[in-house]
Amino acid sequence: MAAAALTDNFKGALLMMASMAAFTLNDTFVKALSGDLPLNQLLFLRGALTTVFVGLLAWRLGAFGRRIPRRDWLLVGLRLMAEIGSAYFFLTALFNMPLANVTAILQSLPLVVTLTAALLFSEPLGWRRLSAILIGLCGVLLIVRPGTEGFTLYSVYALVAVGFVTIRDLSTRRLSAETPSMLVTFLTSAAVMMFFGLGSLAEPWVTVTPQAGLFILCASVMIIGGYLSSIMVMRVGEISFVTPFRYTGLLWALMLGWVVFGDWPQTLTLVGAAIVAGSGIFTLYRERQLARAGRIRARV
Repeated sequence: MAAAALTDNFKGALLMMASMAAFTLNDTFVKALSGDLPLNQLLFLRGALTTVFVGLLAWRLGAFGRRIPRRDWLLVGLRLMAEIGSAYFFLTALFNMPLANVTAILQSLPLVVTLTAALLFSEPLGWRRLSAILIGLCGVLLIVRPGTEGFTLYSVYALVAVGFVTIRDLSTRRLSAETPSMLVTFLTSAAVMMFFGLGSLAEPWVTVTPQAGLFILCASVMIIGGYLSSIMVMRVGEISFVTPFRYTGLLWALMLGWVVFGDWPQTLTLVGAAIVAGSGIFTLYRERQLARAGRIRARV
């Protein structure tokens, strides 16, 4: 039994690492197009390819035959708006900042989600996790460094993106079990495609070169791979065990940022990223301990 569980956890860890690699590769292809295509046009084209594939997958899984409960539609709508906002602010920051810096700021997401859930939904938050969150946010300040010469408006954009992703994740957490995840994923992808498609009509379209077309296709494949891996992660292994492996995305960002764009973060940025990752891992570890203690008390 233990060996089987260990195998499931190992598979879950591999899937989480694959998901982070896919998402970071998607960011790399998108950033490589920052000087060639306007943001609205790029997101529309990528969104069109992604929506078609996700739609086919949702259809094969029978998601279109299920309905979203009426009480969940407000949450779904909030999630769609948050996804659009996060896409705009994150990719605008990505176009103008080193890949590793933006990714490092995004790694604060689990900390912000935990803190916000405690404030809004009164979810329990002990002093250990609260201390870890505050230390992690100090790490974010080392990355952003407000008031210094290295600070830019796009650092604020990355932080705003974290806020939107927090809204998205908390909205998803409040959805009922009857709402099919693949249908929500399809609606989200379609909403992003339509929003930026309308935005692209307000500006001249740029001719897509063969290289740009290849990069858009690769970005679409990577983000689809990230979606699929992240969905499969939820079905394999213990979530508390596999979730810390999401920080491997930072390693991918460091490597790809250096190899592809020649960017290497400053020492303070690396220290801040390490603090954020360490705080996040401790928070997840503490949540796992509390969940295990709760199960033991329930048995007694």
